[in-house]
This record gives sequence, structure tokens and C-alpha cells, in this order.
Amino acid sequence: EAGMMSEQIEQEKTIHYNDAKIWQIAFFSMNNTAANLYLALMGYISYYANSMAGFSVVLISSLVTAMNIFDGVTDPVVGFLLDKSKGRFGKFRPFMVAGNILMAVSAVLLFATTHLIPKWVRIPYFIIIYAIFIIGYTFQTVVAKSGQTIITNNPKKRPLSTYFDSIFIMAAYGGSALFVANYLVPKYGGFTNEELYVEYVFWVVVLSALATLLAVIGIWKKDQPGRYEHQQTQKIKVWDFFLILKQNKPIRMLIMAACTNRFAATVYSHTTVGVMLYGIMMENYGIAGWIGVVAALPTLLVVTVGIRAAQRMGQKKALVLFTGLGIFFQLLLIVVLMQDNINTVTFNLKHFNAISFWFMLFFVLLNGCKSITNNMVVPMIADCSDYEQYRSGKFVPGLMGALFSFVDKIFAALGTAFVGLVMLLIGYNKTFPQIGDALTPVLRYTTIFLFCGTPIIGWVSSLIALKFYRLDKKKMNEIAAALQEEEIE
Repeated sequence: EAGMMSEQIEQEKTIHYNDAKIWQIAFFSMNNTAANLYLALMGYISYYANSMAGFSVVLISSLVTAMNIFDGVTDPVVGFLLDKSKGRFGKFRPFMVAGNILMAVSAVLLFATTHLIPKWVRIPYFIIIYAIFIIGYTFQTVVAKSGQTIITNNPKKRPLSTYFDSIFIMAAYGGSALFVANYLVPKYGGFTNEELYVEYVFWVVVLSALATLLAVIGIWKKDQPGRYEHQQTQKIKVWDFFLILKQNKPIRMLIMAACTNRFAATVYSHTTVGVMLYGIMMENYGIAGWIGVVAALPTLLVVTVGIRAAQRMGQKKALVLFTGLGIFFQLLLIVVLMQDNINTVTFNLKHFNAISFWFMLFFVLLNGCKSITNNMVVPMIADCSDYEQYRSGKFVPGLMGALFSFVDKIFAALGTAFVGLVMLLIGYNKTFPQIGDALTPVLRYTTIFLFCGTPIIGWVSSLIALKFYRLDKKKMNEIAAALQEEEIE
């Protein structure tokens, strides 16, 4: 083993990587953050449509699921357009900017005007505006999944994107939860006041635009027209989607590993599940906002360990390791949530008790594992893209990212539908669970299943798929060396 390690080190010394400064990697990660700010906002679309626009739980769940499927369908189209782009103004930057503008305009219309539209055209209006939002979201997320390819192929620096994604997305979601639970909800009295949504949208538009600007700066020097001159003659056809799925086994296995995790993440992070856990089971919805702040630093320490592991042993081994740890910590959290005094969890030091300590400990460790497993796949898509160029000679990062996003979003749509179906089965067919509802045994066990059970199922499925994913650290060095020789020739 020591001999193999020494051989890899010597091999790395001979490879001239497409390197990047750390600030470039960090800034470009803000593109993902820009999209996730809107994704956090859209987590409340069900509550807006139900309480403000008058859509039933079944209707809004069905509409959101259908639109999420449409979201997945748009990915191959946008990925195809990105790879066909000649890059006169850069291949990635125009999609980032256009996507953010489309999301801003559509989000404002969606949350500020839908409830004002006459009822007989309210549903088609909602669908059309939501569709525009999805197109913009796809523009920006396809870049997030494919832009890593041109940032760097250095195996010690590529995992850093996971580090920055984890920090910024944690800040986006944690900040959003804190803002909603501890500022907007107390200020406007709950999710039945239209002004809550208007103010929320305003801040998302501003912050997402700023994040996109930083991302454009981060990728600016890498995304120049001259970079794509040798790819101007390559012919990309729609049929290439099917050929890649058939012949590129790593992307198939990565998709299978990530999509079950995505399904679970959609379920456990669903706004409804948060209301059930914090607002009903723990009887303190404010925890939903503060927990992201309290857990931020220790979670970051867990993520740092994960990135160190990825740099040392490769991204595949690190992903397997932290997926297994995630399952372990999730089982421990189930034990904590089963305790009768779970409603006494608090961050107030005067009343801090044993159940608060154990909940916080396992939540932090689990949250760190979730950050790693959810974000590690993004730079791994770049590995699959490098493998495709190594295998077929085609540089198709947009197509690779789109293939991944397509399946990823389909499973996210299924996750949303699954939550809606579960709500229907336990009796919530007209309204979603609300803060302060009575905690019944059915509601208790349903919450634990949605928040803890689905991640375990998703992670076990991921581990099975990763057994057949072959792009380890040694293989990626081999691919980098081969691509370097091709450029020299």
C-alpha cells in the first residue's frame, strides 16, 4: 500500500493540472448558493399556494410534483444548448446571469400576484409563472453541475468545492430558516399573511443576485472564448445523451447513488416536515431557525474533516465513509427523538438539559455528514466529465451535468409527492400541519419516519451503487495524465 501511495505521488508530480486559486473555487461555489436561496424560498410555495391562493393540499402537491418533473425535463435541453454554445461571451456566464434574472422576475410574480388573479385563471397562471422560474433555475443549476470541469482538475483542490458549497448552502438554508422562523413568522403572525412572502422574496432576489455576481467573477478567467476553440468542431447530438448513459458507467452509478439521497433530502428538508418536527413535536418552531446558527461551526468542523479525507483518499472513498457514518448517526438521532421529553429541547443555557445535549450532538454530526454526502457529488460529476473526455474524446460538461440534474430533479419531485401522499394518508387533505397542532402518536411516528427513516433508506441504496463506481483517486490521476498528453499532441 505504501508503494502504491508513493507511485501515485510521483505520478501527480508529472501532471500539470488545470489549477485554480482558492478564491476562484470559493466564488464560483456562490453560483450554487444563488440557486439554493431560491430553492429554500420555494420550500414555502406549498404554504403560500394553500393559505393564500386557496389551493388544496392534494392540488398543490400534484402541481409542485408535476412542475418538478418538468424541471428535470428541461435539464437535457439546457445542457445540450450549453455544450452547443460557441462561448463567444463565455460558455457558462451567460447561462448564470440569464437564469438568475428569470428566477427573480418569476419569483416576484409567483408570490406577490398569484392570490390576486381571478380564480378561474389562477391555476394556469401559477403553472406558467412557475415554468418560467424552473427554466431560470435550470440555467443556473446546470452550470453548477458542469462548471467544475473547467475550474480545476487538481485532485487536491477539486474537493474544496464541496467545502465551500457546504458552507454557503448551510448559510443559505440556515439563514433562511432563521429569518423565517424568528423574524418573518413572529412579525406577520404565520404563513397566512401575504406580506411575509413579499418581504422574503425581496431579500432572496437581492442576495441571490449578489451571489451570482461573485460566481461570475470567480469563473471569469476560466470561462473565456479562447478556451473552447479546439471544441468548436465537435458535433454534439441528442443521441449522445443515450450513448453516454449506456457507455459511461461512472455517471450511471453516481446518478444512482445520488438520486436516492436526493429523494431523502427532499423529504427530510421539506417545510412540512420541519413544522412537524420543530413546531409540533418539539413545540418550539423557533428552534428551526436557531439550530442552523448553533450548529454552523461544529458542522463546519465535520465538513473540514470530510474534505481532508477526500483530498487524502479520493472523493469516492470519502463519500462512502461519510455515508456510512450518516446512517449510524441517524439511528442514534431516532433514539433521541423517541424520548418523551423531546419537547424540552432548548438552546437556552439556563434550561439546557441532557436531551438538548444529545439532540444537538447527533444533529451536528449528522448535519456534517449530510453536507458532505449532498455536496460531494458535484465535483464528482466533473470527474465523470473528465472520464467521458478520456473515453470518447468529447468535452460535454453541460450534457454530463444535465444528465445528473435530470434524474436528480425527478427524484426530488418524487420526494415532494411522497410528502404530500403521506400527509393525505394521515388525514391532512385540506391543509398542511400547522405550528401548534396537537401531537398524536401517528403524527409523532410519521415525523420520525420522514426525518430519519427516509435518509437511512436513501444512504443504504447509495452505498450499493457506489460499490460499482470506479473513479477513485488512482484512476483520476491516470485520466488527468492521459488528457494532458492529448493537449500536448
